[in-house]
Amino acid sequence: MSGLQAIRYTRGKLEVLDQLKLPHEHHYDEVSTSEEAFDSIKSMRVRGAPAIAIVAALGHAVELHHGSCKTCSPAETISYIDSRLDYLKQSRPTAVDLTNAITHLKATIRAVNVSEKNEASSHDAIIEAYIAAAEEIFRKDTETNLSIGEHGSKWLLENAPTKSADGKLSVLTHCNTGSLATSGHGTALGIIRSLHSAGHLTHAFCTETRPYNQGSRLTAFELVYEKIPSTLITDSMAGALFALKKDEKNIAAVIVGADRVVRNGDTANKIGTYSLAVLAKYHGVKFIVAAPTTSIDLNTETGAGIKIEERKPEELTQISGAVVGKDGKVDVSRTERVATAHQEIDVWNPAFDVTPAELIDAVVTERGVVVKGSSGSFDFKDIMPERWAKIVGE
Repeated sequence: MSGLQAIRYTRGKLEVLDQLKLPHEHHYDEVSTSEEAFDSIKSMRVRGAPAIAIVAALGHAVELHHGSCKTCSPAETISYIDSRLDYLKQSRPTAVDLTNAITHLKATIRAVNVSEKNEASSHDAIIEAYIAAAEEIFRKDTETNLSIGEHGSKWLLENAPTKSADGKLSVLTHCNTGSLATSGHGTALGIIRSLHSAGHLTHAFCTETRPYNQGSRLTAFELVYEKIPSTLITDSMAGALFALKKDEKNIAAVIVGADRVVRNGDTANKIGTYSLAVLAKYHGVKFIVAAPTTSIDLNTETGAGIKIEERKPEELTQISGAVVGKDGKVDVSRTERVATAHQEIDVWNPAFDVTPAELIDAVVTERGVVVKGSSGSFDFKDIMPERWAKIVGE
């Protein structure tokens, strides 16, 4: 598993890697309140659906550990925790992992048996239950990612449309879905790591992922750090890559993560994912979504029901980066912000798009791989039967 850590945690202390400073500077921010967690998520110093949920859950756990909850009665303690979680939920509305984590945490504190405890003991028991549940979300995510890597690599090797003579293949990925977006290993990038470690990967291509450049800043950084053979391309080069390099490089799949997979398989992910799915379909390249079951939203039937976050215009018209000196060397001590477009142009900046299920070949989860049925939709009933029965009831 990768040695990179986006999140460092011990009880009472949470540190979050500032991903806006990557790849040139490795700096951790200490997060000790829900407000600091909210700002870290909203500003995208931390991003990736699993990591967002972890930072929100642990950020509140840290402040609880240090006595932020001054209430007495069990009802007041639960109400306080609820209010902090409802606040954190607004930090990134599209990513469903955060919503699912909050639902789980609220259910956990309500399940604490306080019938035979006094007020002080009840207060402490509820807070301890919350902190333990938040820590379990963090721990379990790593196991989940390793399973996704195993299931996804196996499925792709069995279903790849092209391989080299020695059984190797290449892939393209979008945005960042690795250790920096999770507790470790990653989802889509986790599959790539698993392919590479088993000797089945020829090459990994990554898009720069405009406008926030998570691919060029983060995925390229991870791939180089792991010494995985890799090449960076602009988002607009994907079609040319498939047309000119598919056969030469045995490009078998596009592998992406997900911020939300709804009941029929429609998937919200970083803007540009939909375009890649269309190109993959045309060129006969498999399109794989890698997502933990916590990213699957059974309450929303189709992609039409997904709320898409829109972000500020400056993300398109301005950019920050370390200064390159006249000698060609990067000076990490100097950062400048520059304009890349006329500052008065109108900007539309959706953070995500929705890829229709019909363009997706497989959804890889920690519980296995789901492929489309004869209806053209995905059926997640077998991998999450309890949630399906509770929500869908069929």
